[in-house]
Amino acid sequence: MTDNTMAARSASLATPVASASASASSLTDSANSTTFAIILSLSFCHLLNDMMQSLVPALYPILKDNYALSFSQVGLITLAFQFTASMLQPVVGMYTDRKPQPYSLMVGMGFTLVGLLMMSHAHSYPVILLSAALIGMGSSVFHPEASRVARMAAGGRYGLAQSLFQVGGNLGSASGPLLAAFIVVPRGQESLVYFSGAALIAMIVLFQVGNWYRARRATMARPAARKGAAGVAAGGHGLSKGRVFFAVTILIVLLFSKNVYQASLGSYYTFYLMQKFGLSVQAAQFYLFSFLIGIVLGTLMGGWVGDRIGRIPVMWFSILGALPFALILPHANLFWTAVLAVTVAMIMASAFPAILVYAQELLPGRVGLVAGMFFGFSFGLGGLGAAALGKLADWTSIETVYQVTPFLLCLGLLTAFLPKHPGRPMHLL
Repeated sequence: MTDNTMAARSASLATPVASASASASSLTDSANSTTFAIILSLSFCHLLNDMMQSLVPALYPILKDNYALSFSQVGLITLAFQFTASMLQPVVGMYTDRKPQPYSLMVGMGFTLVGLLMMSHAHSYPVILLSAALIGMGSSVFHPEASRVARMAAGGRYGLAQSLFQVGGNLGSASGPLLAAFIVVPRGQESLVYFSGAALIAMIVLFQVGNWYRARRATMARPAARKGAAGVAAGGHGLSKGRVFFAVTILIVLLFSKNVYQASLGSYYTFYLMQKFGLSVQAAQFYLFSFLIGIVLGTLMGGWVGDRIGRIPVMWFSILGALPFALILPHANLFWTAVLAVTVAMIMASAFPAILVYAQELLPGRVGLVAGMFFGFSFGLGGLGAAALGKLADWTSIETVYQVTPFLLCLGLLTAFLPKHPGRPMHLL
């Protein structure tokens, strides 16, 4: 009788333990599974968002002719657009780290919509600058939180998730020149209003993503609360704060070298082709499209390869590997200019997913801040670079810009000072 009672008590005690273990295992399996539907939805919305934004630089030749703008004024439009994104993205990311806002994604898309509608009806240079700034604000809200949700849905495949998310944006950016060639250039500035439907579609999709985000956070809150009792460590990398700060500084310098050079291609490539080879605006837009497709392919490969061989080898290859091709480009004919530009784009674009995921591993628990900071610096450094390079082009020539900027890629040598892989924290949300 006593043995039976003890057995019954043991079974009753074992049942909740087994149940808790099964529940924890189920939650772990759920956390480790990659939710591609959410990642692809975010990538699709990123495509629409950046497609609308890419119409602004694709519109530069029209704005330059219609308003008699100098290269410096064109660069200031890029600065207005990218500076607001640069300044606000880390702030948004820091805030949402503490108080996540599932439906802020939809709000960010609304800012982009308003800016685009204003741009389509702008009739003065100050209104153009304000419209560009509003579009930048849309990016500042959308990117940090969308990057966080992509990481939540990654199931440990962080590089792949970030590259898939980023590829959507790259495809959107690449579609801008084609849309400009077929719609904006023939119909003029007012045709931007036609793209408001894309923003509305994205807002509907992001509302559904926000519902998943809210439910996911509620699910994850319970196992997170049990972590301390279960004795599960967060998986820190063991680096000192000073070492982390030094590594983050190097990553920012790498972004600087990459983005300033990329700004010389992204903002002034059409002008370079038109001036050096006598191409029409529409023909130059097709060459810009091929360059942007190179960015898409490079971004996708960078995330996939980084998950397999590590982030640092990808950084080495993406910055220094582009240097010889960038040095040759200013001396090539039209055919080889196009080939070299696409090659440089593919190699350099592989850096961003590797840099972003590496930074998130350096700063566990700061996913929003890291995403906001690095997306923000990516926009901001590109904007500052575009403005400075526009001034240089006014003083000298577009060709001089393409002869000087490749030497910035030598800063990729700083990769040698990064610590080895900082580890893969189990929970960075």
